[in-house]
Amino acid sequence: MKLVVVSAGLSVPSSTRLLADRLAGATAGRVPVEVEVVELRDLAVEIAHNFTNGFPGRALGAALDAVTAADGLIVVTPVFSASYSGLFKSFFDVLGVREKDALTGKPVLIAATGGTARHSLVLEHTLRPLFAYLRAVVVPTAVYAASEDWGAEGLAERIDRAAGELAALMGAVPVRTPESGPAAVVPFEEQLAALRR
Repeated sequence: MKLVVVSAGLSVPSSTRLLADRLAGATAGRVPVEVEVVELRDLAVEIAHNFTNGFPGRALGAALDAVTAADGLIVVTPVFSASYSGLFKSFFDVLGVREKDALTGKPVLIAATGGTARHSLVLEHTLRPLFAYLRAVVVPTAVYAASEDWGAEGLAERIDRAAGELAALMGAVPVRTPESGPAAVVPFEEQLAALRR
């Protein structure tokens, strides 16, 4: 299975990318996936050109193809003016114009970073509606990381819970049993039962 991570962080290093990597690592710890990271910062010029000429450049085309072919997505944006970044929105606008059903039924874990916890509702007021409009299946637990959350109690648990939900929606949750060894893939009905325990 393929997990694509879309990170809209602008700085290097980026707390947005750090959160994206932690979410991807937690998901990959539950289900065997090939992880591909799409850094939108590197695609900014091609995204702008796509709006003016209607054609994606080579790197943007490859990123759009990766997202379309993914079995699951993790999308992470920094918060600007109480919403997702313009670069983040522009990427998904380009995707929607290119292929309007690209995210239909696709499991998506939404996350955001910001300087203060006061912006945490951006997940429910902007990100979740955007991906609902795109007909994606958004996991119940969204993850927001404010500056003070790094190294504090609670963030690791939210990451773990969201990753478990994404793994379940992607169709496989590793279950450890003496007979199966370290991990075995089980049917979806059993995955849901395991999540309820």
